[in-house]
Amino acid sequence: MSDFCPVVWPEEPTPEHLQTCNECGLDKHGSRMVWGEGNPNAPIMVILDNPGAREDREGNPFVCGTRQTLQKAANRAELCMKDIYVTFILKRKPVRAYNKEKARQTCMIHLQHQLQVKQPAFIFCLGNTAVQSFFQDPDSDVKTLRGSTHYVKGYRTAVGYHPLAARRRPNLWPLFVEDWMHVANHYNSYE
Repeated sequence: MSDFCPVVWPEEPTPEHLQTCNECGLDKHGSRMVWGEGNPNAPIMVILDNPGAREDREGNPFVCGTRQTLQKAANRAELCMKDIYVTFILKRKPVRAYNKEKARQTCMIHLQHQLQVKQPAFIFCLGNTAVQSFFQDPDSDVKTLRGSTHYVKGYRTAVGYHPLAARRRPNLWPLFVEDWMHVANHYNSYE
């Protein structure tokens, strides 16, 4: 039996001048901006589509299923929170229909800023939305790109299935762990 137990990773505060950003329209959804979580100085930057549920109805922080699955796979690859910083294409959780293309294009500006400041050693995009946004190619997909290291915007980049996909479809779990092992092996070989 594994001794793994998911935990709430600390959030990096959203830069003060962006806390009230309203350019993508997601501020009208009532969700707060989430800049990222984990180690802000980590060598591996994980990019997801958007933040998931972070607090229960009473406002208490909890580890949602997506974060549990992500942490469990990272643990299997012998990576821990000090190695990983998780951020998002969209910095707010959408709760209803929105202009997806406009929101992603607008929010990519924030991600570009994070990349310039953090200069991660490795990027790991999880899920088709993150892959298509980061690669700036609407036809790119995880299924064809996973298992290889790509160079995107000057960064060594790998892709993997979204944690929610691996959670909902147990047949993807071994592939999801493979994706994490790929990142760990390639990252460790360049340290």
